[in-house]
This record gives sequence, C-alpha cells and structure tokens, in this order.
Amino acid sequence: MKIIITAMILMLFVSCNQQKETSGKSLSKNSSKTEKDTLSPDKILQTPDEIKKEFTIINEKLLSKQLDSASFTYTCEETEGKADFYNEKQRLRMVKHFYADSHFSSVTNYYVKNNSVFFIFKEETVWQFDGGTAEKPITKDSISQQRIYLRNGSPIQCLEKNFTLRSAGKNVDPETVPNRKGNCDVKELMDIYQKILKNKDRKNKTLCL
Repeated sequence: MKIIITAMILMLFVSCNQQKETSGKSLSKNSSKTEKDTLSPDKILQTPDEIKKEFTIINEKLLSKQLDSASFTYTCEETEGKADFYNEKQRLRMVKHFYADSHFSSVTNYYVKNNSVFFIFKEETVWQFDGGTAEKPITKDSISQQRIYLRNGSPIQCLEKNFTLRSAGKNVDPETVPNRKGNCDVKELMDIYQKILKNKDRKNKTLCL
C-alpha cells in the first residue's frame, strides 16, 4: 500500500512540474509577444502604404472619440484661426490647423507618430458668387487639396487635386477626381506647425502665430 501511495505522489509531482514548465513556456511566449507589440508603435513608417494604414488608425480613433483634445484660437489682422491637438495616452497624434477670412478658408491636418509628422492633408477653399438672384445667390467653391507623405520628416510622395463645387446644380464627386503629382516643398507648412506647437499651452486667445 505504501508503495502505491508513494508512486501516486511521485506521478502527481511529475505532472505538476510538467504543467509548470508548459505554463512557463506559454508565459514566456506571451511576454515576447507583448514586448513585440509594445515596440511596434515605435516603428518608422517607410512607405505610402504603411502611412495610409497609420492614417486610417488615427482617423478611426478620432471618429470614435478615443483621443483627448485641446485647442487654442488666434486672430491676425482679418484672419481668424484655430489649432486643435489630439493626443493618445499623452502622445500627440494629430494637429488640425484652421484659418479663414471673408472669402477664403484653409484646413491643414498634421498626422503624428513618435513626435514626427508622417502625413499632411491640406485643403484650401476660395468661394465667390456665381449667378442666381439677390434673394437666392449661387456660390462657387474652388477647392484645392494636398496630400504629402513623409518619412523621417522628408516628403516621399506628394499629390494634388482641384475641383469646384456649386451651391446649385450637379457637382462632381471629389473622390472621383484623380490625384496628380504635386509640390513637395513642406518648409512653410512645417514652419507653421512649429509655431502652432510653441503656442499649444497658451490659455488666452493668441494674436498672430
């Protein structure tokens, strides 16, 4: 009887050790995966396709209101402007800069990863009257868009499109307007971006950037 009990205890001990080893291996694999997942957000985006994926992720988080936001407004002569900052776990993910005067408006979105801008979308609109009557005037918006893909702060692809939208009549679908190669000079845009960052902690309305 003692022999049987001893054998059972030995078998139980071996079984427990095997389970511990298996659990240890599984935990080690999971830890490696977690470590890999934690490092992946720091990867430098290399191609337009990788940039598009990161751009989509940020936009989805914006739409689902998963990002914290802060903003400041400013005025400069006849121009009114506003800058919005969107953060994820205290890390900047997107800056939206809007400014306008009586017949012109511009919005520039800077998409950020690891404190570096990797994509810029800019849209400018100039509007004017285009017929109709005094009671029901027709307006025309002339819109230009820029899409700039950056790697380590340098542009690797730049696209532009232009189209017109009227307040009456049939309009073109902007999505069907083809992009064409555009200007890759981002110096002015990045200068504005740096000025915006310098003012991000301002509590009161700012004058010119």
